Amino acid sequence: MGTPDAATVADGARALGLSLERGQCERLAAFGALLQRWGRTYNLTAIRDRDQLLTHHLADCLAVVAPLRRHLAAGSRSSGSLLDVGSGGGLPGVVLAIALPELAVCCVDTVGKKAAFVRQVAAELGLANLRAEHARVEAMSQRFDVVTSRAFASLADFAALTRARLADGGVWLAMKGQRPDDEIASLPGDVEVFHVEPLTVPGLGAQRCLVWMRPI
Repeated sequence: MGTPDAATVADGARALGLSLERGQCERLAAFGALLQRWGRTYNLTAIRDRDQLLTHHLADCLAVVAPLRRHLAAGSRSSGSLLDVGSGGGLPGVVLAIALPELAVCCVDTVGKKAAFVRQVAAELGLANLRAEHARVEAMSQRFDVVTSRAFASLADFAALTRARLADGGVWLAMKGQRPDDEIASLPGDVEVFHVEPLTVPGLGAQRCLVWMRPI
């Protein structure tokens, strides 16, 4: 079974066009090991195989880094804040916090043990830019530049539940499989999809895309 090592993570990142520092690759590998170790206990992931963990979780989330970095740069921001809704074991929140240390990341989940796991990851890996909340997203008060989710809900529900969490000028970033045209068609008129970005995750063998939305 094994766990991903830093060199394997670095190779996966390079395949996505990312150049990560050695320390970042080591942290990502350590996060993968923690997911494997505690996955069954905390119901975080059913994946145990090292290669699948790398492609289905780490690389899948790393594929978001370049588009997110581009978005922040387009807004002339050197930093920003991101909320990962229904984060579970910290996917994509933990991966983004490691790959983008300038980003302040908050992972929120309604399951206490999953939020506790992300807090433990932040402590063990020394991620000062990562925190976790055990809460319903509707009950939170902070607002964020980017609100993201991975397999959390339909686009309409995602937007409705998290709209109050968007800062002025903020955007939604929904990680999806194939292009969700039916979900896009079901969005209310005051939510604009301004970009659907196809992603290629080497070794995954499945469609992935990012749906960028903003309130209008």
